[in-house]
Amino acid sequence: MDTERVRQQIEFIREIDGLKHVLRQSYLMNGSRRENDAEHTWHIAVMGLLLKEHAIDQNLNLKKVVHMLLIHDLVEIDAGDTFAYDVKGYEDKWDREVAAAKRIFGLLPTDQQTEWMDLWLEFEEGQTTEAKYAAAMDRLHPVLHNFYTEGIAWKAHKVSVGAVKKRVAVVAEAAPALGQFVANLLEEAVEKGYLLP
Repeated sequence: MDTERVRQQIEFIREIDGLKHVLRQSYLMNGSRRENDAEHTWHIAVMGLLLKEHAIDQNLNLKKVVHMLLIHDLVEIDAGDTFAYDVKGYEDKWDREVAAAKRIFGLLPTDQQTEWMDLWLEFEEGQTTEAKYAAAMDRLHPVLHNFYTEGIAWKAHKVSVGAVKKRVAVVAEAAPALGQFVANLLEEAVEKGYLLP
């Protein structure tokens, strides 16, 4: 047994427990409280598995997609959750997250450091069909949460439908049927006053 490898992996497991303490702006669908990053991560990984039939690329490497979804927010343990519509917060988001990725993935054995960092970068760059589909799940999720909580977070931050449409454009690109679903949901959200026109 490679004792040092196991020690590094267990240390990483201990470290990522911190994701449970990072609060997001979205509320649980019952509106009772804000969700944390670990809950978000679990939910979008399930969505990725469940909604694959709608992906434009039916040859997606689903294992890779789920891996990306499970690790993409680990950087927020150090960098915090930057609200999607916080222009100021995005000014240094990349630098904060790269530093966090290097530290957190750096806890892993060298081969896993490289693999996980590469997957995180692939997700962030959003060029492959797997990265686009993973991003679609990540962008669809808060729309669902906001819609089914009557726009709690959208209202609190005075979010406009135009801002949401820009953010979720990747959904239609990766899964056209889901893109149409989101478009209909956003139209209804404006009608119901959940989202600014």
